[in-house]
Amino acid sequence: MIDQSRLWDEHAAATYDTPGEGMFAAEVLEPTVALLSELAAGGRALELAIGTGRVAIPLREAGVEVAGIELSKAMIDRLREKVDAATIPVVQGDMTTATAGEGFTLAYLVFNTISNLLTQEQQVECFRNAARHLAPGGRFVVELWVPQLRSLAPGHGGTVEVSESGYLLVDTYDTLAQLVVSHHVRFDPQVDGSREAQLARTPHRYVWPAELDLMAQLAGFELEHRYAGFDRAEFTAESRSHVSVYRRA
Repeated sequence: MIDQSRLWDEHAAATYDTPGEGMFAAEVLEPTVALLSELAAGGRALELAIGTGRVAIPLREAGVEVAGIELSKAMIDRLREKVDAATIPVVQGDMTTATAGEGFTLAYLVFNTISNLLTQEQQVECFRNAARHLAPGGRFVVELWVPQLRSLAPGHGGTVEVSESGYLLVDTYDTLAQLVVSHHVRFDPQVDGSREAQLARTPHRYVWPAELDLMAQLAGFELEHRYAGFDRAEFTAESRSHVSVYRRA
């Protein structure tokens, strides 16, 4: 079994934030915070795998009381450089078992992070742990990509997801275990190829929306909404990701 805490080490924490760009861009965070604030409905929110506070900090600034669970001490340390424990309390632990209280009106898990849990059993336990934290009628929001198996050419086990100056992303698939490994290759585009590139790998267990809905049912949730993103665009057969809102029955 892969030790996720080793993947999210000091180097990962130090290089995770990209202020104003990528997933830290205003056009990404503003609709995310807007929807989560609405779903919190004046209550407290819990972020599973809170990381360095990409979403939690602006959500707290929007007036929502936020707590978190995070496995990686390095990521928590980076978060603490921005806000103190009184502002956003965080419990260090596994998001399938760690406890941060109860009575929350919202729990959320963003940016594909549920796929960091590499077995179906762990992913189901994550739903159950979210349910334990929520008040009746509380909501659990999951942001997750839709598996792109249609991109796999016959006889090939991988796809090139990103190819740009200085960066290459290749995903390889084990379709029997529903596992994908993302190979991140970073290099200096100015050199002649004689220098070694930097390679990092991140494993994931991909989940189909219908399977995610069944996990939710096992934990006592029902699907309330499914959007293509936090901007609430319509989810269609061509959507490459989704934001699913589950309500605790």
